[in-house]
Amino acid sequence: VQLQASGGGLVQAGGSLRLSCYASGRTFSIEGMGWYRQIPGKQRELAAFSNSVGSPIYADSVKGRFTISRDNAKNTLYLQMNSLKPEDTAVYYCNGRASGRSYWGQGTLVTVSS
Repeated sequence: VQLQASGGGLVQAGGSLRLSCYASGRTFSIEGMGWYRQIPGKQRELAAFSNSVGSPIYADSVKGRFTISRDNAKNTLYLQMNSLKPEDTAVYYCNGRASGRSYWGQGTLVTVSS
C-alpha cells in the first residue's frame, strides 16, 4: 500500500483547508485510514481515524472542527479542517492499516497564522 498526501499550506486562523490522501497498491486490504499530526519536537498524535466499520475517531482538540471522510471509488481519504487555530500547525501524515501492518504517507505541512 502506498499513500500520497496533499493539500497542506498556509492559512490564517479561522480558515479552512482540505487534506487528501490517495492510496494505491493493495487498497482492497485496507481496513482503516486516518490522519496523524506532528509538531516539531513532539510526538506524532492522532487527529482523526476512520475504520471500515463504526464511527470515526477524533482527537478532542479537533472535534467539531475537523471531518474525516473516504471516497472508496477514488481510493482517497480526506480531512476537512475548519476553524483552524495556530495550534493546528503541524506536519500531517496519512496512515493506513492493512493485514496487520501500518503504512505511512509523506507528510504535508499545515501552517496556521494568527
